[in-house]
Amino acid sequence: MLAGLVLLIAGADLVVRQGTALAARFGVSPLVVGMTVVSLGTSLPELAIGINAAGQGNAGLAVGNIVGTNLVNVLLILGLSALIRPVVFEPRTLRFDLPVMTGAAVLLLVLALDGSLTNADGVWLCAYGAAYLGLMVVHTRRQAAASTGAPATAAKTRPAALQVLLLVAGLAVIVVGSEFLVDGAVRIARVWGASDTFIGLTVVAIGTSAPELVTTIVSTFRGDRSLALGNLLGSSVFNIALILGPTILAAPGPVPVPDDVLALDMVLMVATALVCVPAFFTRRQLTRVEGGAFVAAYVLYTTWLLTTRL
Repeated sequence: MLAGLVLLIAGADLVVRQGTALAARFGVSPLVVGMTVVSLGTSLPELAIGINAAGQGNAGLAVGNIVGTNLVNVLLILGLSALIRPVVFEPRTLRFDLPVMTGAAVLLLVLALDGSLTNADGVWLCAYGAAYLGLMVVHTRRQAAASTGAPATAAKTRPAALQVLLLVAGLAVIVVGSEFLVDGAVRIARVWGASDTFIGLTVVAIGTSAPELVTTIVSTFRGDRSLALGNLLGSSVFNIALILGPTILAAPGPVPVPDDVLALDMVLMVATALVCVPAFFTRRQLTRVEGGAFVAAYVLYTTWLLTTRL
């Protein structure tokens, strides 16, 4: 587990540095880089776990992992980031990114209301993800075309190909590190006799969110908040649409959604997203007090899981 944590920190630092440099070179906002390349890369652990679980006939674990991971992203990671330094949201985040994340959460809840997720539901999720990616590509092209300023000098210190290679290397290190961390954490949880649902919602969720956590904290201290915020929001959309969607399609049959996950965890995921939208629109920031409230809410939620589902 310690080796995994070290790899995560090293990989996150590399991703933040190269992602920011590439954004400066091509005149693209770090927020966009965070919501696309970095988000997809840091969501790879969830994809690997989801496909593996589906192949073993345990796709329900993947559902718990996705729901738990998104709760970690918003309540724990975003909350911790705000505790370190208040988060100020860009207008684009309020107009597009937050509504898209909320829409993905609502769509998943609606599809799961009948108690299972079928292939048709998986197609709906994949279509939502494809539309999201398409809009991101259009926005990125427009932003790059509208950029008239010269790229930052720091962005030219290395060839673009080398920066891309270093970014990919950083993502690979993050994925390997998360595998070490999750494997160790799951083994410990098994020793404690924890249920699969509990492991998916907590241990695996926190473990697979470690890339987002470390990337966000590192970028916060480095002052690259846009990339960190884009990573969190983008990962939350990717997890539901382009991770869970293919996982459902890979499952041998409909994926059952446990009653307790549907009644509490999914509802909490949607409620958290819905609360964020009006709060962020009115003040355009997440203060330290609100960040502390987010973290406290996650601690209470985890405590409840420990007392009822362990």
